[in-house]
Amino acid sequence: MTALTPPEALGRRPLKALVQFVVLYGALPIIIALMYLGFGLIEPAFHSGENAINILKQSSYLAILAAGQLFALLTRGFDLSVGQLISLVSVAGGLVMLDVLEGSPGAVALAVFAGIAVGLGAGLATGVVNGVCVAVFRINPFVVTLGMLGICMGFATTLSDGFPVFNLPEGLTNTLSRADVIGIPVPVIAALLVLGTAYVILNHSVLGRSMYVIGSNPRAAHTAGLRSRLHLASAYVICSVFVAVGALLLTARTGSGEPNLGGGLMLQSIAAAVIGGVSLRGGEGKVIHAVYGALFVTVLSVGMNLIRVDGTIQQIILGIVVVAAVYLDQLRTRFR
Repeated sequence: MTALTPPEALGRRPLKALVQFVVLYGALPIIIALMYLGFGLIEPAFHSGENAINILKQSSYLAILAAGQLFALLTRGFDLSVGQLISLVSVAGGLVMLDVLEGSPGAVALAVFAGIAVGLGAGLATGVVNGVCVAVFRINPFVVTLGMLGICMGFATTLSDGFPVFNLPEGLTNTLSRADVIGIPVPVIAALLVLGTAYVILNHSVLGRSMYVIGSNPRAAHTAGLRSRLHLASAYVICSVFVAVGALLLTARTGSGEPNLGGGLMLQSIAAAVIGGVSLRGGEGKVIHAVYGALFVTVLSVGMNLIRVDGTIQQIILGIVVVAAVYLDQLRTRFR
């Protein structure tokens, strides 16, 4: 029997054919466009140019975090420490900037550079620990990253005494948040660079191809002689470094080192990746899926804010959307 194309199947079993078409061929860009139009009809300010820039910038931060989660998800894992790592990077980077300025009040550029270096270093160190525990010691990613969540939270709170780190150099905010290049905001440019790097790794390197094999068939990866442990550990290192980049951009936006900056971003990063089309079963997902998911979550969040939906209700809605996305992932596997 030959497989039915969506139009042929539509004539016989409309509901099943519609679901099959949505989960196999992807309707998320259309849904995002409809959401954008719908929120604009309810609240005309949603369609303003200022809000469009706001959506673009906010989705840039989330796209970077979702791209990081993509690497962990491809290898059948995930990173629960993302939110608290953001807080740790923000606090550690902020404190270093203040220390440099205290010693050399005029060395703004040096302070910003030092803060960025320490923030990226914190992300790298976290990723190495996560990766070694998962790949070498074979500890479940849930346990490892949950434990790292607590470690990062403890360090962030201890270093800052639980209070924001204020008086960061204006150069940080002016450069990484307010500035633009030929009209394109710096956070958007940073996101494009991160996403471009992720694309090159996944599509044009042995490391990226190995991650797909490890996620889809670990035994085949071992039989093929791939350096599975190294590549698996690398997924968590890349994830944490990407998260550190996002954390520094978020710190520049707030203008302070925040011990609670991560907030619900762990859930949002996983939600964006899964909603976009990255499979929780591993071995399936592309960079564009992280972009779609980030846009979806951002448009939904900004839209609900503008029409004044309670924050608690927003979390409930986001949770429902995540569950629905996981269910669609199951359907996609079933229909394939």
